Amino acid sequence: MKLKYQIIIDEIKSKILSGDYRVGEQIPTESILQEKYQVSRHTVRKAILELANDGYLRSEKGSGTYVSNLYQSKTSGKSKGKTIGVITTYISDYIFPSIIRGIEGRLNVEDYSLLLASTNNDVEQEKKALEMMLSFGVDGLIVEPTKSNVYNPNIAYYLSFKEQDVPFIMVNAYYEELEVPYFCLDDVQSSYLATNELIAKGHTKIGLIAKMDDLQGKFRMKGYIKALGEAKLRFQAEHVFSFTTETKLDLNINLKAFLNEHIEAMTAIVCYNDEVALEVVNVCRQLNISIPEKLSIIGQDNSYIAKNANIKLTTLTHPQEQMGHDAADWIIKKIQGKKELQNENYYQPQLIEGETVKDLKGEAEGRFL
Repeated sequence: MKLKYQIIIDEIKSKILSGDYRVGEQIPTESILQEKYQVSRHTVRKAILELANDGYLRSEKGSGTYVSNLYQSKTSGKSKGKTIGVITTYISDYIFPSIIRGIEGRLNVEDYSLLLASTNNDVEQEKKALEMMLSFGVDGLIVEPTKSNVYNPNIAYYLSFKEQDVPFIMVNAYYEELEVPYFCLDDVQSSYLATNELIAKGHTKIGLIAKMDDLQGKFRMKGYIKALGEAKLRFQAEHVFSFTTETKLDLNINLKAFLNEHIEAMTAIVCYNDEVALEVVNVCRQLNISIPEKLSIIGQDNSYIAKNANIKLTTLTHPQEQMGHDAADWIIKKIQGKKELQNENYYQPQLIEGETVKDLKGEAEGRFL
């Protein structure tokens, strides 16, 4: 449990870093803070003293306490080199080690340091990561957004970076409510190509598994719907299984229920990514559903887990390390004052054939030979 003075410190610091309290602005008086937090004057003064020592506040005798930005010079003096902050949803899972490796490789060439944080796709953890980056005084920031398809309560922190002229770029997704540079896979095209591959192989009853709290899931659903529409195939809502960061914990159980109910009405599924596709493979084995004879599966992202799986998954490419390298290169050039940089980049996916898609057309043609 946090000490009372630490709660005051954290909340005032958050207001300063998010821009609620601006540099030079007077914060509430000691008596107001006492009343708000229901603490003694001694506790309030202890919190203010620590914030002043850290460079967030300055007190003027007989006048009050004001917001200071000395904390920025305190942290920037730690190193002569530049430090780039990197915030990703995960660090050691899925495609993220490759993205980070690409960032690190490019930064190392310029002798830039990397300050790394992860959010576990949780906005409260993202808030802490952003506060850490602002407190440290990073020279630039590369961010993979948290829950990019829902309202983000941390927008004020990103606006603080803008106000301080600290360049930042987003990878994999972006916040639609912000004007921000981003480098992303063309997720619409990825799912469009996946669905088209199944259609080309004679599948007409195609399901979708999508993660809907991330922008990638929204766009991958869009690609799926686009391909169905062009092929004059009916979109069937009951064949779409959606999940979020929180419900992912029950993915195995929920997929069993979904497949048990709809397996006879589908011959194929487009999966949100390789991780989900391999979970579908796992569930199919548990339910004795043969792949691809009974159900064809396509993943997306060409991740290391797909490459190392005991089944060769049909999937789509993702730039991963190249994306990380390019984002770091953009930040470096921005800091160096380069003009006319590319602020949006969509990498184009390519299909990688595996053994998880059945060719229904070829089978039908074979029967008529």
